[in-house]
Amino acid sequence: MTVPQGRRTILDGCTVVTMDPDRTEHRVGHVVLESGRITGVGAGPAPEATDAEVIDARGCVATPGLVNAHHHLYQWVTRGMAVDDTLFDWLVTLYPVWGGIDEDIVRASATAGLAWLARTGCTTTMDHHYVFPKDGGDLLGAEIDAASQVGLRFLPTRGSMDLGRRDGGLPPDHVVEDIDTILAASMQAVDRWHDDSPDSMLRIGLAPCSPFSVTGDLLRASAELARDQGVRLHTHLAETLDEEEFCRDRFGCSPVEYMESLGWLGGDVWIAHGIHLDDDAVRKVGASGTGVAHCPSSNGRLGAGICRSRDLRDAGAPVGLGVDGSASNEASDLLSEARMALLFARAKGGPKALSVRDTLEMATIGGARALGWDRDIGSLEVGKQADIALWRVDTLPHVDILDAVAGLVLGSNPPLERLLVAGRTVVERDRLVTVDEDTVTARSAAASRTLLARAGVSA
Repeated sequence: MTVPQGRRTILDGCTVVTMDPDRTEHRVGHVVLESGRITGVGAGPAPEATDAEVIDARGCVATPGLVNAHHHLYQWVTRGMAVDDTLFDWLVTLYPVWGGIDEDIVRASATAGLAWLARTGCTTTMDHHYVFPKDGGDLLGAEIDAASQVGLRFLPTRGSMDLGRRDGGLPPDHVVEDIDTILAASMQAVDRWHDDSPDSMLRIGLAPCSPFSVTGDLLRASAELARDQGVRLHTHLAETLDEEEFCRDRFGCSPVEYMESLGWLGGDVWIAHGIHLDDDAVRKVGASGTGVAHCPSSNGRLGAGICRSRDLRDAGAPVGLGVDGSASNEASDLLSEARMALLFARAKGGPKALSVRDTLEMATIGGARALGWDRDIGSLEVGKQADIALWRVDTLPHVDILDAVAGLVLGSNPPLERLLVAGRTVVERDRLVTVDEDTVTARSAAASRTLLARAGVSA
């Protein structure tokens, strides 16, 4: 790969965790970046360069920027609701509130959610937006604008629901759309925004919501459209036993068997959750190359269960991590998801179920693989995008932790010394430099008050 030339920046003196194919680590090393891409990674001091900006990174660990494989950014302004409910009861409570979102609310909510992802080490995130009220305005455009302002690499998906309550689905009828509207909007989103170039900051996917909120016709048509346009497919699947019961009652098969019958397993598909999978389903998901976004904190909060992440990885599935919607994971912190993924797996399968490096892998290159973006992001390698998280580990919480990766995964979250996306600084010394954090906070709070007032909910 040819790397464009330009002014160089060197991160010097840090521990480097590359997540390259050999999983190379340098106890003391350097990373060189130029024109948004990595041009050098190695052990020891960086080569002298009089024309480079040298960043003293001693006392820090450099990792690939974290990759969030599942999120619902619009939910940021509805955090702290239905905190003791199951998934279905939680959805029944929140759907009427979400029915009042509009372009301004989504922009404020997405900006806040993206800003916090950046502050906690994320350089790339997807978003699954599936609620499109009539007269809500350009909701997808609002969150794309927010990602551009914050400076994160972004894969929003045009989600959809066409199976309302009157037809046996879970969502209220006023938040579903008809299939023709959905397909037209999906095509428009791809035409308007999708960029599959090597330097892309923005890609689009298609994401019918779940088996209990969309029809088989929509699932088939969305898959055909996505494959015709060369974009990826995403949905929720096998999240709860309620979903399993719904699919068996309505379709006479398991959720994975149902989706397989509609052409929804494959290397261009990734699913969120994937908890309730039997051995045959795990084999099918792995053999097909279908990705999985494991969301341990949200699954724990909703009491949904524990994803078989070890088994799925062994079966060949790309497994990444997701924070899931902010209304089912109020922390929205992907490094904490790595910790939770490790602890959940070991609580169920013993201390060898996952290693600390397995879970950091899931948070970086694993997520990039799930999103189909691993050619350009997810590891620190020459030619890849300069998406880098630089964590400070020489302060009280981490200074005596001998294993740098264990410190990141098992310790408290370290200060984020710097976050680079395509070589551009987004966070420096735990502060956003692309947007004003106080302004983002105030606008998010105002949007939340507006939305809750519309729904008649007391703040």
